Amino acid sequence: MLKQIDYQGKLEEIAEKFQGRKTEVSKEVNKTVQQIVEDIQKSGDTALFNYAKKFDGYDVNTSNLLVTPMERETGLEQIDEDYFRILRRTKSQIEEFHKHQLGNSWNIFKENGVIMGQIARPLERVALYVPGGTAAYPSTVIMNAVPALLAGVKEIIMITPVKADGKVNPNILAAAEVCGIETIYKVGGAQGVAAVAYGTESIPKVDKIVGPGNIFVATAKKICYGVVDIDMIAGPSEVLVIADKTANPKYIAADLMAQAEHDKLASAILVTTSEKLVQEVDEELNRQVQNLERREIIESSIRNYGGAIVVKNINEAFDVSNQLAPEHLEVLTSEPLTQLPKIKNAGSIFIGEYTPEPLGDYMSGSNHVLPTGGTAKFYSGLGVYNFIKYLTYSYYPKEVLGAFKEDVETFAKSEGLTAHANSISVRFEE
Repeated sequence: MLKQIDYQGKLEEIAEKFQGRKTEVSKEVNKTVQQIVEDIQKSGDTALFNYAKKFDGYDVNTSNLLVTPMERETGLEQIDEDYFRILRRTKSQIEEFHKHQLGNSWNIFKENGVIMGQIARPLERVALYVPGGTAAYPSTVIMNAVPALLAGVKEIIMITPVKADGKVNPNILAAAEVCGIETIYKVGGAQGVAAVAYGTESIPKVDKIVGPGNIFVATAKKICYGVVDIDMIAGPSEVLVIADKTANPKYIAADLMAQAEHDKLASAILVTTSEKLVQEVDEELNRQVQNLERREIIESSIRNYGGAIVVKNINEAFDVSNQLAPEHLEVLTSEPLTQLPKIKNAGSIFIGEYTPEPLGDYMSGSNHVLPTGGTAKFYSGLGVYNFIKYLTYSYYPKEVLGAFKEDVETFAKSEGLTAHANSISVRFEE
């Protein structure tokens, strides 16, 4: 199942394939989503309700748009206490990690009377998009909500599509309950994204939209970006495992398949110094996959977008990884912690054989909303800082402004901005 990739002189080609797995947006999809966004912007609730009926089969109106307290209670009754315990534990783990990301305000008081500083302010209102149906992931609710809560976002609303019966997945309701999210709108798709981006008669406009979705949701987020902020446009999931001869092939195989089961476009790559390990991992893959529910997806993704790269030494392995900039990076070597400084590009790093990537999907504490497709070279995973804006301020007394007067005037005139220069000089006229 695991083919060996000859990367000598072909690293750029491999990177292009690895990073180019984004689902292509056809002209038809883009045109459809653009029309939906424009209709929502123009007609508000009327267009929103029409599209919800058309795409989801839900006959929504102002009276059944929101999840009611009774619906919430009915849904939560289906959740046992142990599952609530797991959700609360997950939230606690995410909070413990993310509280260290809290932005800070600061100021400087100079002897000449100048005061300068920075003020950290949370966003006012954020929308969390949660896919419905079988793709409902309560973990994503917590991963997106906790950083926003810690940042101090005043209002978090949720949008999620429902079927004709109008019921929201009970697990999603449970995650929302644990995170204290009370406002849940039963709409999704491109129309839901447009509704929170522009606002309608029934749904308020937000400052930022976070959360995963299908190609229509992703396209809508991309189109609405600028009117509203978004988290990122995520592509298919990926993992890269760096391993030496000491690594356990059973663990590697399990971790590669854990990522491969997400999607036929998912990528799972092993980079190792040991050819023997490649053979052992391949044997484990063929053995373990037999009993997995998503066998077809796993085999397809590993066959088309997976593989093993054998390198001369461990430093070369990290060079390959840094070039590919994977969403998830596992380091399974004899001394993994000492090699952390070698990593430049990765969405999230999992160190040692007892820190498998799925732990990060749920409970390690780090966020699982991560950059994909090589964008880890310039993007970070979701964090508290994504829900905070920074305001800078300064105060200058007249005498200190006077000390900068000539330099600022000269600078402004050199750029042809004489009104800028005048703004300074007018303050010193008799």
